[in-house]
Amino acid sequence: MSPTEPSNAPHGNSGPVLSARDLAKAFGSNKVLRGIDIDVRRGQVVALIGPSGSGKTTVLRSLNGLEVPDAGTVTFGDADAGTVRGSGAGLTLDFAGNVGKREIAALRDRSAMVFQHYNLFPHMTVLKNIIEGPLQVQKRPRTEVVAEAERLLARVGLADKRDAYPFELSGGQQQRVGIVRALALKPQLLLFDEPTSALDPELVGEVLGVIKELADEGWTMVIVTHELAFARQVADEVIFMDGGVVVERGPAADVLREPREERTKQFVKRLQHDV
Repeated sequence: MSPTEPSNAPHGNSGPVLSARDLAKAFGSNKVLRGIDIDVRRGQVVALIGPSGSGKTTVLRSLNGLEVPDAGTVTFGDADAGTVRGSGAGLTLDFAGNVGKREIAALRDRSAMVFQHYNLFPHMTVLKNIIEGPLQVQKRPRTEVVAEAERLLARVGLADKRDAYPFELSGGQQQRVGIVRALALKPQLLLFDEPTSALDPELVGEVLGVIKELADEGWTMVIVTHELAFARQVADEVIFMDGGVVVERGPAADVLREPREERTKQFVKRLQHDV
């Protein structure tokens, strides 16, 4: 048992934790998302793969409210389409309407992002980076939050780094702190944006190992990654995107070993060859 019980661990055959429908986003004349649909069940790991510029990160940021789509809906739980709920189980945001700061904040309350470039506060210690969100945003008791942070740091092998600053850590250690910071928020959904792409090759394994442990424990995750071997190990579903659309989706073994679509075949073959 991990130090923190996954708040999003699987419980029977429940419906999707998250459903996104018809997500669309344009930056000027560049249409980066063209009607994206995603369902993520409790305890499921979904990997988003595709070439640079295909829209993967924009999808991820849309699920967390860091990017506001031009159209489409994002639903957590069983909220009725077109409605907005508070901090309870159900929440739907319809981006074709007027989505305000309160609604975006409610969306962010349900997920936590692990960024490509760590995004740690450089002027804060490791411990302060982790406890800032639970204390300031979630208003949880300090003693509870600190104890939780220390347990999580021990779990990823960084107990002795609680008082260190980010510049004193390796890239792999910084990314593990980023993962702990996300876990400390007790989210329904964990989002990973290319969590190893900024790391030196010898540091990739330590971060992927932590993510694999989280998958084995039943955390619900959406991962943007170029690590196809890793996606094959941890993902229940792989979604291949190109040009802002979903080209192919299915079980990881099918999409990554025997893709149906020619564009997927080309991408998988090229990436495996590059590796």
